[in-house]
Amino acid sequence: MFRPLLRLALLLCLPLLRAAEPGAEISGDVLDTSLGAGGDRVYRGNAVFRSGNLLVTADELRYIGATETVVATGRVTFTRGETRLLSDRLEYRRTDGWFSAVNIRLGFPPYFADAASAEGTRDEITLRKARVSYGEPGPWQPTVTADIITLAPGKSLRTERAAAGIGQTQPITLPQLDHSLANPLPITAELDAGFRRSLGAFADALLLLPVSRELRVGADVGLYTRRGLMAGPAARYESANDGETWRGNLRSGFIRDHGDRRGDVLGRPIPIDRGYAEWSHHQRLTPELTLNAQVNWWKDSDVLRDFRPDAYFPVQEPDSFIEAVHRGTDAITSLFLRVQPNDFHAVQRRLPELRFDLLPRPAGEGFYQTFSASLAALREHPVGGGTVLGSDRLDAVYEIMRPVAPEDWFTFTPVAGGRFTHYLNPTGGARTNGSHTRWMGEAGFDAALRLSAVFDVKSPRWRVDGLRHLLTPRLGYRYLPASGAESAVIPRIDRESFSTYLPPLGLGAARQVDELRAVNTFRLALDNTLQTRDPVLGSRDLLSANLAADFRLRRRTGERDLSEIHAEVIAQPADWLQADIYQSFAPQTRRLREFNTGFALRDGRDWSARIGSNFLRGQLQDYTLHARRRIDERLSALLRLQYDTRRQRFNEQTYGVAHTLANTWIVTYSVSVFSGRRRESDFGFDVRVDAVRF
Repeated sequence: MFRPLLRLALLLCLPLLRAAEPGAEISGDVLDTSLGAGGDRVYRGNAVFRSGNLLVTADELRYIGATETVVATGRVTFTRGETRLLSDRLEYRRTDGWFSAVNIRLGFPPYFADAASAEGTRDEITLRKARVSYGEPGPWQPTVTADIITLAPGKSLRTERAAAGIGQTQPITLPQLDHSLANPLPITAELDAGFRRSLGAFADALLLLPVSRELRVGADVGLYTRRGLMAGPAARYESANDGETWRGNLRSGFIRDHGDRRGDVLGRPIPIDRGYAEWSHHQRLTPELTLNAQVNWWKDSDVLRDFRPDAYFPVQEPDSFIEAVHRGTDAITSLFLRVQPNDFHAVQRRLPELRFDLLPRPAGEGFYQTFSASLAALREHPVGGGTVLGSDRLDAVYEIMRPVAPEDWFTFTPVAGGRFTHYLNPTGGARTNGSHTRWMGEAGFDAALRLSAVFDVKSPRWRVDGLRHLLTPRLGYRYLPASGAESAVIPRIDRESFSTYLPPLGLGAARQVDELRAVNTFRLALDNTLQTRDPVLGSRDLLSANLAADFRLRRRTGERDLSEIHAEVIAQPADWLQADIYQSFAPQTRRLREFNTGFALRDGRDWSARIGSNFLRGQLQDYTLHARRRIDERLSALLRLQYDTRRQRFNEQTYGVAHTLANTWIVTYSVSVFSGRRRESDFGFDVRVDAVRF
């Protein structure tokens, strides 16, 4: 009898509420209307208030008609969009969206907050005596505490006189914090610790704190029991629009090294005072103009090899340059400056080089043309002394081509061009003053057949929905006549570098400008691609196999008429399987010159393994294995091996365990044993902490 009467009372009173507050609904198990005139109501038991995208639930809701205010008490939840707030007591004013609450917990994933009180509007919330954590609060979550935190859910977070840390410990004082919630956390922390025989016990930490929304500054500090203390300033910066306008970073370290320093790559003794500084910068000045810079200063050749080997081995001869590039509709203009801050490796300096490149564009009557020109001041100081090379060089290349396609499956493109190079004040060659001019011509063609076939093959297991085979034989030819005895006159600064691949074919593609020679070469290539339909991408490559070789009608000393046959195969028949092979084969001797392989297997998140090999006749022959096995939700086992067949030894053995901590950090413990390295330790133990999500 009671419930039907209650429902009738609610239905009778609801129109009164809606008349006072259009667009809102309020309900509860019990309605108390004994508060007198003014339209005040009290709803108790499973009380609910809805207004637009706002939802408030509580043990009790009191509606005050005069001010259009809802007062919620007892297990209050306040939900608006993706923001959810829990409180003991909350007041909400519907006229302007203002609210206040006490003893609150707030969630706007992946951020969570708690505070003694909060007040705000639809756009901004002010938290008092508050704590904000990245991820659900816990003992290992990054946290920020402050007397006042101003929060725009989904947009930004601002504080003054805040403190940052992990869990309940906040040892880092922040003068201010202005953080866009669309970006990663503005605090950067990296930690690496362990033991190496050459360094002793060590701990290396990088900490960057926000000075503003665009700038983080701090230091990189490493303590090595057998070496000393290495420290240097560090910084990262980026524009407020996710770094799309400009971004960069600085890292450095300086140490008075009391360990066994040995000699550098030139055999010179390494001084006791050592250091390095690295700076990189990228900036988009306008939609068409970009600026890139990179500076790497090492006081000796092995400072990074001794203290930061992970950064040293990928790039052992660092580059230092500044480049501005303007990209027009059909042309690129650049100004490039390369310097030589280090004296232990040779650098082809440009002081500077101004370059213009005209992209292929129609020239009328079916012809296309390309043009490039550069003006450069070139200098090179040989390592360890010797003759200084230098010249002021003007270089220009023009090429014209006329594609002919009598059928859809056949194209033939004749190519002709010329290259003009003028050297002023050359030094280091036979002529050390005056000037020299070189003219070179080019004639040739590029031809291609495009063949295809479709096969009705289906395999749900391998996700194959039909097969398409694309076969493209290619034939290229270039003739570059000799231009004179420039090799004895021109300082060879831009010269050929060591490479096991076929060089670019064509006068405009050559980068060894100071060492150009006569060419009379045919290049035959065969490209194979096997595809299947893909519901997302349209098509998916299952297999790619490409072969190429040169037939030289004019040969240099030591060259044969037929070059090595180069083959590259990449197969990915499934997401969990990939294989790649590269080989260089000499048909005259039937011997492999180079053979590199990689074979990868993945079973979702459970395990992955990659086996690889590298072979270069007379120089290299090794095998590598990288494997990872997931033990449970938190633990994974790691394995990395490198075996040198020529020396019959393991150059590296690394065994490790990765531990996920609070879904935020990955702590990796690894033990490494090395053989054959001259400077590095033969044993190492490392503990590394990396962030998972920020």
